[in-house]
Order: sequence, then structure tokens, then C-alpha cells
Amino acid sequence: MSFELSFIRSILLCWYDLGGMMELNSLRQFLVVARLEHLSRAADELHIAQPSLSRTIARLENELGTPLFDRSGRLRLNDAGKLFRDHVERSLGELDAGRRAVAEATSEGVGTARLASETFLTLTGPLAAYKRAHPAVEIELQWSPAEDMARRLRAQEVDLCVASQPIQVEGLESAQLFEEVVGIGVPLDHPLAGRTSVSVDELAGQPFVTAREGHWLRRLLDRLFAARELTPRIVCESDEHSAIADLISAGLGIGLVPAFARRSATRAPGVWIPVDSPDCRRRVTLYWSADSHLSTAARLMRTTITGWNWPTGDPQEKP
Repeated sequence: MSFELSFIRSILLCWYDLGGMMELNSLRQFLVVARLEHLSRAADELHIAQPSLSRTIARLENELGTPLFDRSGRLRLNDAGKLFRDHVERSLGELDAGRRAVAEATSEGVGTARLASETFLTLTGPLAAYKRAHPAVEIELQWSPAEDMARRLRAQEVDLCVASQPIQVEGLESAQLFEEVVGIGVPLDHPLAGRTSVSVDELAGQPFVTAREGHWLRRLLDRLFAARELTPRIVCESDEHSAIADLISAGLGIGLVPAFARRSATRAPGVWIPVDSPDCRRRVTLYWSADSHLSTAARLMRTTITGWNWPTGDPQEKP
């Protein structure tokens, strides 16, 4: 089933004109259900009763004249629901952007810059320089997996995203920040500690400390092993990515470690070994929505990040 863009927009405009904040709240609730595809978890996140949330979804479907979810077995967003979700995200994002633009204009300031990233260790230098140069700017930093970034940019929940893996979605603009090798971190007393390089085949059977599924570090590990029809032996999955190096140093396993982390002043003791594979690399990229209007604060942050000299940590502009 398909909907005309003008039809969807007219419905959203009618809801906004006639329903006010109550109807906007209903649309926001729909987005949470669409993201989680689970009524009880959505109700918990929204801090409302599940029956009330169910009535809200039913009312939206009645207004549209079509179901938004498939209810055979697990709740699933259907094609109509996906189309509606995309337009609702953009429409509510534009409303929020309008509020921020008015606030920026009336306060005579540069506003707020909102940045999402898979890791902030990489961004410490440019963010510190940005804050020193623009102390009045409010900075919001949010951790986000790469697979959520396109949606969050489209919905204007954030202004900028930094990912260590490609985001291949239409409607985004990007600037590559740097590319670097990723090696293996091992404890000081590990049998591989004296090696100058190591192959993926030699790592088979080794205990790995890594991030959870979806994180770029885990995806790279799985991809390297899958290319050789191998499966990594994972003994620890950590949500605390800064703790991975400490766990490796403590002797709990080995793990992939980007070259950038070796420059950290707080890095744990251990040995970093290059992997004998041209695919053992990461490419760090800054993304923003092609359709959104960036605030002055966000544009200044984009300039600082893209102008950073990543190999040396120098804040001067790139040549």
C-alpha cells in the first residue's frame, strides 16, 4: 500500500492544528512503539500504562484507515507504518528545529550542538578545543550505535554523528575524518607479545574481549573471522568500551584495539600487534542530514571536527 506525500503531510498538519500538544505527543508515542516494536517496553520507556498506549496506536490507525503494525506473533511495523514513521520523524524533527531556531534567534547566542558517536575517546581533542573557543555553547553528547544514527539525524534528534563504520543511507552528507589500522592488544606476558605481526588464522581459538554486537569493533572482528570461515572465541562482551583495554591488560583475553587508543594517556599496559590483513582498519566519518538546517553551534562544531589535524592532534586547519 502507498500514500501520497501530500496526504501524509495534510494529516500531520491537521493533527497539529486541531489537536495541539496532545496529538503531537501521540505521534511521539507512535515513534517509540515503531522503534521498539514492543508495546510493553514502549510503555515502560514512556512511563505510561500499556492500555493507554494501545488506544493511542489504535486511534492513529483509525485516522489513517489502515494498520501500521502486523500483529501476527511479534508486533512488527508494516510497510504503511514504515512510510508513516519516516514522515512523522521528519515532521516532528522540523518542529523541534523550528523551536531551536527561534530560541537561537531570540537569545542572540549560538545555541546548542548535539553530537552522537560510537566512542568519544577519539573526539576528546577537538571537543576540548571547541569548548575553549565557544564557552557559551551548550554541548550535548550522546552515545549511539551506528545503525541508529541515520534515523536520529533524519528525526533531528542530533545534529552530527561520528561513526567508525559506513552509514549507507540516502539523505546524509559526510566528511571522512581519518582512517587508521586496527591491531591486536595482548597482555605483556602473552605468548604473542613478542611478535611484530600476527595473522587472523593464528588468532583462531584465542579468547577475545570485545564490544557487543552492532559496535564497529565487534563487526570488524566478526568480518575478519567470517572471511576465513572462522568464528571468534568471545569470552567477554563489554558495554564499557573504555574497560576493554583494562580487561585485556588483566589477562582475561585479547582484543582488537585501534591505533588511536595507543595515544591515550590512560591506556592500560599491554602490547599492540599489527594484524596481517589489509581489512583490519577503521574509517571514521562525520555525518549530518542533508535536509536539516544546522544551528550556528552545530556548524561551528562541524568546522572544528573536520578541520582537526587527526594524525598529530593539532587544531589547525588541514592544508
